Amino acid sequence: MSDYSKKMKELIKNQEVLLSKVNEKKLSGNGFFDRYINPIITANHTPLNWRYDFNPETNPYLMERIGINSTLNAGAIKWDDNYLLVVRVEGADRKSFFAIAESHNGVDNFRFREDPLVIPETENPDTNVYDMRLTAHEDGWIYGIFCTERKDPTAADGDLSSAVAAAGIVRTKNMNKWERLPDLISKSQQRNVVLHPEFVDGKYALYTRPQDGFIETGKGGGIGWALIDNIEKAEIKTEIIINFRYYHTVKELKNGEGPQPIKTTMGWLHLAHGVRNCAAGLRYVLYLYLTDLQDPTIVIAEPAGYFMAPVGKERVGDVSNVLFSNGWIVDEDGTVFIYYASSDTRMHVATTTIDKLLDYCTNSPADGYRTYKSVLAIKELVKKNKTYLNEKAELLNNYSKVESV
Repeated sequence: MSDYSKKMKELIKNQEVLLSKVNEKKLSGNGFFDRYINPIITANHTPLNWRYDFNPETNPYLMERIGINSTLNAGAIKWDDNYLLVVRVEGADRKSFFAIAESHNGVDNFRFREDPLVIPETENPDTNVYDMRLTAHEDGWIYGIFCTERKDPTAADGDLSSAVAAAGIVRTKNMNKWERLPDLISKSQQRNVVLHPEFVDGKYALYTRPQDGFIETGKGGGIGWALIDNIEKAEIKTEIIINFRYYHTVKELKNGEGPQPIKTTMGWLHLAHGVRNCAAGLRYVLYLYLTDLQDPTIVIAEPAGYFMAPVGKERVGDVSNVLFSNGWIVDEDGTVFIYYASSDTRMHVATTTIDKLLDYCTNSPADGYRTYKSVLAIKELVKKNKTYLNEKAELLNNYSKVESV
């Protein structure tokens, strides 16, 4: 066997070891969810055929011809009993594209399909596309709403970083063939748009994030809500804010809807990201809130602070100190698979249950927005614990006296 063949065989063998690795839980310690030891999808999980030319005549040194930088921010859906992720794959050239990876159990052995997705272009071609949210809508279609980025045509000469963001829309009925619809028309830039899974007053409903610019939110107040007459020609005419940004919180700079909300007996369960600025740059964390079942614009519960933040190696990567999620899956038994990316580099999974998430949302204290209120919340918990433990001690003491008789 030639050295070339040996090297190629070693590449294939090493990747198969990676793809077949069993993942194991590691307890989070907070009772909300369980993290897993290994990332579920990394750049090394992408097919070798995407990266290498295996013809020794055209690639005599067996070099990687097309580099993959990262795998992140995946939309998620249960499909044919598989856990399916539409992963944002970023090449070494900074261009992102979408590719489907599937697993039988949702926590390991994710494998990409043979080819990445080809998203049809509009008359105004996208420079970059990313962060697709998947929604199985009651109209029978599965929609994917993603960010489409283009260079700002009004940028000054020499300004090669100013961009314009909009929401691109595709739909499918088989997760194979995708139909591109016109981009969402909005007066503001939109980078985080999620489709509600049900009609509201006979209209399609969108969770939005209006921004004055590509990076800066400006007057954008938080997570918005808009009703759309026609998804095939989607246009925001009226928009309200339903989940606000607040000073000195985990969402003071930005906040945005993550995946599509989950319908529960107590309300619509939302996973969102909050952003604040600090000495190390932007810090992205995840938080939960609950809205009314009949009127999803009414927030009925929102615990203070973050639900999940980057820890350990999750804090290091292309854009450090970031957690982001735009995909989760609920099993029939109530198990929830939260798919999240760390530091714009790799994909992870955490598991929990609907019951735990609802308990967390409804029984954790809300943000008082002042130190004084935070301290009072702790004092109230201390008082509650003291009362309970004293009562339990008294009961145990009385029980011991009866036993001794």
